[in-house]
Amino acid sequence: MANTFRVATKSTVSTSSTTPSTIYTVPASTTSIVLALLITNIHTSSIKASIVLSSDTFTNVDVHIIKDVVIEQQTSLELMAGQKYVLQETDILKIYADNANLDATLSYMEIT
Repeated sequence: MANTFRVATKSTVSTSSTTPSTIYTVPASTTSIVLALLITNIHTSSIKASIVLSSDTFTNVDVHIIKDVVIEQQTSLELMAGQKYVLQETDILKIYADNANLDATLSYMEIT
């Protein structure tokens, strides 16, 4: 088994909760460990953001990791730090907000 540390980035995100932007999809034959997610507001006013985990591993359900968290203008919020989320193949981490001016940086480890 190989352990590989990686980073995924997303600039400008969806403003629709029905079609959120994908930050990361776990590849086939892979387990991923989420280490941290940094969300940066690059806008001049506060933005509400939500993170969704879409998993078809057992229950085929989308769940919010965090919903409508307010990120003040030109600041960052680190989520999931100190916690570990185990994602299995085909799981998807998504983001949406009430304004598209967000950057997201995901740090994770893939186990193949």
